[in-house]
Amino acid sequence: MRRLICLILPLLLAACSANSLRVQPATEWAQEAREFKAEAQVFQQVSQQVGEQARKECLRRSNVTNCEFTILVDLNPNAEANAFQTLDNEDQPVIIFTRALIESANNADELAFVMGHEAAHHILRHIPRQSRNARDSAAIFGELARLGGADGAGIEEAQRLGAEVGAQVYIKDFELEADQLGTIITYNAGYNPLIGAKYFDRIPDPGDQFLGTHPPNAQRVKMVKDTARQLGLTQ
Repeated sequence: MRRLICLILPLLLAACSANSLRVQPATEWAQEAREFKAEAQVFQQVSQQVGEQARKECLRRSNVTNCEFTILVDLNPNAEANAFQTLDNEDQPVIIFTRALIESANNADELAFVMGHEAAHHILRHIPRQSRNARDSAAIFGELARLGGADGAGIEEAQRLGAEVGAQVYIKDFELEADQLGTIITYNAGYNPLIGAKYFDRIPDPGDQFLGTHPPNAQRVKMVKDTARQLGLTQ
């Protein structure tokens, strides 16, 4: 899904960049309308089952210690369909779904796949890896600017550009990695990732853009199918 990365996010008074979020735990969320294909109870059950499997997968890896997932719903009725993973003020993983994304899901499998994908971003340490890439690239661009005779402002601008480039370089790979592990988490949680990945059929295809944030949908679907096949799942 579209990524929105904040390194610190208090759970209830969440603020990300300049945009304030009003969030509610998935276990407490209830719909006010009937347009949702997946009922609140279904979303809560998916949150519990996927959250449990994500925690198990997280704890299984020696390089990750913060594995207590919290799943929240963004209560803003005008927020576009999106889900993202961030960290709370205790460095624990948080997954946030907008109401529009929940509304757009056709079934529990799609919700589970999106949730498993976002959980995988944390387990695979994509936030610290992206931050490290940005810092390293900023340092390289800044040094090149200095060697080229740039002054303080020029070096700062080069560092800013380098950070932007560094943050984007591997982001498509991160999405595919999260699709792969997300497929496993979805399957282990009792849902069908092949059905879940049909969500890609209804979202815009980003194509293969240079420094884009997501790989082509067909490439992502192939990753899901290949991973599902290794799990013995073909339909």
